[in-house]
Amino acid sequence: MQNGGWRLILIVGLLAASAEAWAFGAAKFNRVVEIGQPGPAWKELPGIDGKSHSLEELKSAQLVVVLFIRNNCPIAQSYEERISAFVEKYKPLGVSVVAINVSSEQGESLKQMEMRAKDRKFAFPYLRDESQKVGQAYGATNTPQVFVLDQQRRIAYMGAIDDNNKAKLVEEHFLVDAVTALLAGKPVDNPETLQRGCHIGYKEGR
Repeated sequence: MQNGGWRLILIVGLLAASAEAWAFGAAKFNRVVEIGQPGPAWKELPGIDGKSHSLEELKSAQLVVVLFIRNNCPIAQSYEERISAFVEKYKPLGVSVVAINVSSEQGESLKQMEMRAKDRKFAFPYLRDESQKVGQAYGATNTPQVFVLDQQRRIAYMGAIDDNNKAKLVEEHFLVDAVTALLAGKPVDNPETLQRGCHIGYKEGR
């Protein structure tokens, strides 16, 4: 085969590989998970309600929003009202929000989470992952960081909640746009954004 023929095969192969990567939503900002793959499950995580929780118990939800937050992150704190407003609006539409705390910093114990949730009137499950395995499985690096799981519990959106830590300055509503599209049976236009917030310190150095 002449050189020109080999070049054509190489180009076609590269284009096919690029198309396959695009189809599976290769991640730009997450080193662990990609858009379109199943969301990592969890089980027996203790919650502030005194019960153990799993992803399986949310099987009737239209969508599941997995949110990594912590008590003492000022950026996560700045989002608490927005998160509560989101829950109030979308819970009746079948969207379940689950917050998970994997922080190993002081002030993040389950008892302290209970106090924070009571003070801020959280109306969503707030779970403690002392092992940090759930955060590692999702590739979570910051708080707040969000993952939206579709009806098949595949990752349909991941990244930031919106584009500004100050609610009054928000212009892009990434989470709301993703959930709105999915509830309407449409693809998410912007399925991955760069997560922002306080860094999650993993015991194993991730």
